[in-house]
Amino acid sequence: MNLTDPFQRTIEYLRISVTDRCDLRCSYCLPKGYKDFQEPEEWLTFDEITRVVDAFCALGARRFRLTGGEPLVRNNLPELVAKLSALEGIEDLSMSSNAVRLGRFAEPLKAAGLNRVNISLDSLDPDRFAEITGGGKLHKVLDGIAAAKRVGLEPVKINMVVQGGINDHEIAQMVEFCADEGYTLRLIETMPMGSTGLAATQTYRGLDSVMEELRERFELIPDIMPGGGPARYYRVAGSEARIGLITPISRHFCETCNRVRLGADGTLYMCLGQDHSFSLRALLRDGADRAELMTAIRHAITLKPERHEFSDKPEQVIRFMSQTGG
Repeated sequence: MNLTDPFQRTIEYLRISVTDRCDLRCSYCLPKGYKDFQEPEEWLTFDEITRVVDAFCALGARRFRLTGGEPLVRNNLPELVAKLSALEGIEDLSMSSNAVRLGRFAEPLKAAGLNRVNISLDSLDPDRFAEITGGGKLHKVLDGIAAAKRVGLEPVKINMVVQGGINDHEIAQMVEFCADEGYTLRLIETMPMGSTGLAATQTYRGLDSVMEELRERFELIPDIMPGGGPARYYRVAGSEARIGLITPISRHFCETCNRVRLGADGTLYMCLGQDHSFSLRALLRDGADRAELMTAIRHAITLKPERHEFSDKPEQVIRFMSQTGG
C-alpha cells in the first residue's frame, strides 16, 4: 500500500519531533533566551508516537527519523526507539542530534534499535562553534560523534549549515575532517524559518559557488547514498568520503519530496516551508484505532502543497525550525 499526495509523490518518510526544546541556541534556529516552549503534557507520549508510526507503516512508510529540538533532551529516548524498532515495516530508523548528550546515549540507543545518526556541526573552531550555538562546547559534540562511530550508528552524517562570512571558509577543513574520520559531510543552505532563520538569510550562500571552490581542491564524482532525504551526493576521488548538498533555496527538490513531519504536539506538517498541517493529538487522545489514524493520515496528505515558497515569500513561515521538527 502506498501513500500518495495530490501530485503523485509517494510519501514514505516521516520525521518525528519528540520535543521542541533544545540545549543549544543556534543562531539560525532559536533566539538567544527563547523560552516559549510547549509544556511536556502537550507532547505526544511514546505510546501515541508509536501508534502514529504504526499507522504510517501500514500505509507503506518505511523511513523514520527522530528529531527535535534536540531529541536527547527528552527523557528515556531509548525506550521510544525500542518501541519503534519493534514495529513491522520499518526499514530505517535514524535520529538527528546536536550530539551534546550523545556520548552518554549512543550505546543504549544502538542497543534499542537505532540505525544511524545525523549530527549538526557548523564549525571545528571552539570559539566560533560557541558563537554559532549560543555557548555550546565543541568537545562534547566531538565526543558524541566519536561515540556514535564507536557503537556502529553508521553512516555518521555531519550536517553543516553554510553561512557566508561566518563558517564558509571552514568547508574544506570540514571535508578533510570527515574524510579522515569516515563521516559523510552534508552542506545545507540556510532557510527562512521564523525570525532567526529569516535573519540568517543575510548570510545566505548558495552551494553552487561553494562547489566551484571545492572542485579547485578536490576531484568530486557524482555518487549516491541510501536514505530518504533530499541530498545530492559526490564522492571525493581516491577515498570513500562523500559530500551531500541540500539546496532548498538555490535548487529546490520539491518535485521529489517524499516526507512529512510530525511535531512534538501531534501536528502533521505537510511542508517545511508552508503552513499546511493537520493535528492528530485529539484523535489519539480520544482512543482512535489504527484504521481511524490511517484515514486521518490519508486526509492530511491531501493537504500537501506542490512546493515551498522560500524564495518568493521568505517571511511566510513564522514558526521556528524546532517547532516543526528539523
